[in-house]
Order: sequence, then structure tokens, then C-alpha cells
Amino acid sequence: MNMAAQCLDHAPDQIAIIDLGSGAPVDVTFGELVEMVDGLARALSAQVRPGDRVGVLLSQTPWCAAAHLAIWKIGAISVPLFKLFKQDALRSRLEDSGAILVLTDAEGAALVGDLATCWMVETVGVAGDAVPFAPATTTTPAVLIYTSGTTGTPKGALHGHGILHGHLPGVALSHDQLGQPGDCLWTPADWAWIGGLFDVLMPGLALGVPVVASRMRRFDVDECIRIISQASVKNIFFPPTALRMLKAEGARISGLRSVASGGEPLGAEMLAWARDALGVTINEFYGQTECNMVVTSCAACYDTKPGCMGRAVPGFDVAVIDANGSITDGEGDIAVKRGAPSMMLEYWNRPEATAEKFRGDWMLTGDRGKQDGHDIRFVGRDDDVITSAGYRIGPAEIEDCLLTHPDVATVGVVGKPDPLRTEIVKAYVVTKPGCAPTGEALQSYVKDRLASYSYPREIEFLNALPMTVTGKVIRKELKARAAEEAQA
Repeated sequence: MNMAAQCLDHAPDQIAIIDLGSGAPVDVTFGELVEMVDGLARALSAQVRPGDRVGVLLSQTPWCAAAHLAIWKIGAISVPLFKLFKQDALRSRLEDSGAILVLTDAEGAALVGDLATCWMVETVGVAGDAVPFAPATTTTPAVLIYTSGTTGTPKGALHGHGILHGHLPGVALSHDQLGQPGDCLWTPADWAWIGGLFDVLMPGLALGVPVVASRMRRFDVDECIRIISQASVKNIFFPPTALRMLKAEGARISGLRSVASGGEPLGAEMLAWARDALGVTINEFYGQTECNMVVTSCAACYDTKPGCMGRAVPGFDVAVIDANGSITDGEGDIAVKRGAPSMMLEYWNRPEATAEKFRGDWMLTGDRGKQDGHDIRFVGRDDDVITSAGYRIGPAEIEDCLLTHPDVATVGVVGKPDPLRTEIVKAYVVTKPGCAPTGEALQSYVKDRLASYSYPREIEFLNALPMTVTGKVIRKELKARAAEEAQA
């Protein structure tokens, strides 16, 4: 079951993507998308073998969809990359994955520089006969998506061709049975992330629901409303920060059929606002890069209890377990039974990290929760990952970057509560004797090397950091300090 075949098996004249890149909507049919995919696949076949990794550095465009589909069609592995990444962030992912080339555009090629060979997607296509789909099973590797953790560099979650199959039930439920007449799907989230790629783009194509492609650099309320109106969008995946911005500006949107949101709990006040301002009940869903779309609410099917994030999606065994790996009625670790359809195959080249992700037959999500009848109540995260404006940001990568600055002796990075972004990245820095860098200089240092969304929005200089006896920064104390600052 080659995943590309799942996405392209539709009538040639059926609309696949509505492209807003040039301003006015341009309909891209499945027939046109197939031609784009085959042109890229023929070019790739001359150099890329099954199992090779190929980066995709493109924003929301039809060519981004075609690039992934062409890579999967020939049996290679796509590596989604984000245009807000700087050279250090790109280098770590390209080197770790061993990507042999990157499919991109002129803007992306400038970002990659000499890190990898780049092919311009709009110019490398080769004319010829249709390219056959490479044989694949659900566990044949297809996509390598990097995720931020609390220690070390980002880890690559390797998924097989079954990942899309695993997403379809949860995506359909989170949009009150997606695929109704007139449905049209969009998200402001970039397609480089699992939320944009597998919660919206690929499920939309697989289900034959037109997907809107826009190039919104950063979320803007007026632009958001324009996109929805111009493309007659009916179904939206909104990250929580986007919803907060809409609410803060008093936005009202009519004509929507469904809104889904995930990444963090919304709360009763936000849900009540959405019913009034958006005309729908927001369906919250839950998952992560390693195993996504495992829990969802579905207003069309059942009522979700206040404070709960929904029920396990059909096909997934989700439970709250204790330290021994047994299901518990009390608070415990939210976990997913091994073998779930959207579960990663492994962390790329990290067998130890893969083993640590499991407790017996259960994959640990890193979150705490409590079972409440059929629903699961989210309690909180069990790690130090920072959730900011919908992004999951690992503190270790930012700390490692700051430690390369010649003026920095030690550093601790945590999330500070923020009413709009959920958390902001805050860095506590101890400088070397005789050095006095400004906070702005350190912010720019991180911006130039990592991703522009992950730089520390606040930097505080301390004489010393709380440390364990083995010399590790005690982030728990720094998080408590940041929480007190936020309340002050």
C-alpha cells in the first residue's frame, strides 16, 4: 500500500488543491497533480534509490504535495523541512538523516546553501510515461519527521506507509465526518509539521477533499479571514494560538462546518467563544510526532466532558498507566499500545531512545492524564518540552546553541507561561568572567542559527544556576521561577 497511491486515486478532473499563492484561487486537479508527481518521480529515479532520504523544503504549495508524493512513489523517504529553520537547524537534520538532496525552490536553496544538493521542483521534472508505484507495506519507511525533545539534538521519528492510514479515522472524526459535500480543508500550520502534513494535506487528498494552499508567513487575523472567504473554506485545523489571536481581535467567521484544534487544552471559555464567533463546536484532538491523532472529540458523534480531550480514535488502544505499565484508574502516564497504525517505526539511528520511549507494550507520550469514563482528561506534561504558539520546542537545542557563544558559561532554558502563546522560551544565562553580552545579542545569535520561532523571547542573567550534584541544570527550579515571574 504505497501512500502516494492513496492520495492520487481520484478522477483526473477532481480538484485536489486550491492554490492561493498568486492571489486569486487556482484549482489544481488530481490529473495535474499526477503529472507533477510523475515528472518529479522520473527525475528522482535517475539518482534516488528506495530507502534514500530526500529533504522537502517548501511552504504550502502544490509542489510541496507533489514532492512528498513523488518521493514516496519511488520508495524513498521524505524529510520535511521548515523554512523558518536557519543553517544549524537544517544542518542537524540533513546530516542526521543522511539526505542525498533537497527538493525546494530558490528561497529554500538560499537557506540550504552548501549543506546539500538542491533541486528546484518547478524545473527538474522529466516528461515521459507514468511512473509505477514502488511496492510498499504499512511498515516500509516513507517519512522521517524530526521532533524536539528535552535532551540532545532533535530526534527523527521514522514512519512507514501506514502513517496516513492511521491518521484518517481521527482526522475524519475531528472534522465531524470529513468528506461531506462542499467540504474544503485548510490550516495555517506549515506543511513541514506533522500537523499540517498528516492532519490536513495528505488526509484531504486521500479523502478527495480539496485542500487550500496558502503562503501565510505568520498568522494574521485579516489574512486568515480573507483566505477562508476566498477559497470557501469549510473545515479548519487551527492551532490554539491562532484561536487566541482570533478571539483577542474579536473576529467572527461564518460558513464553517468544522474546526479542529490540537497541541494543548483550550478550556471552557475558548470553546464557548468559538460556538458564538465561529458557529461550531471545536473538536480537540491529541497526539504527537511519534504517534499522532490517537484521541479526538467529535461533536457530531458524542459530547465531550469539560476538561477532557476526547476519546481514543478507533484503531488505537490509549490508556493511562502506572509506573509498572498497568492500566490505572488514577492519574498516570498517557500511553498508546504498541502497533498503533500511526506509530513510528523507530527513532532514526537511536535504538536506545526508541527503547526508552516504551514501557512494556506501551509507548509513553510524556504526558500525564486520568481516564474519565470513555474520555481522557489531560493533567500536564511530564517533560520539559516548551509549547509556544503551537510549536513544540526542545530546550536542549537552544541551550547547546547558546553555549557555543564565546561569552556564555552556562545556561538553562525553560518555558514561561504566556497568555497568548501558552509559553514563551526563556533563557537563564551565566556569562563568563569579564563578559557582558546583551540579551538582544544572544537572541540574534540563536535566531541566526536555529529557527526564528524558537529563540528566547526573554533572557535573564544570573550569577549561578541551580545544579544537581552531577552538574546538571535543575530545570524544575527555573520553571518554578519563571512561573512566579509570570504571575507577578
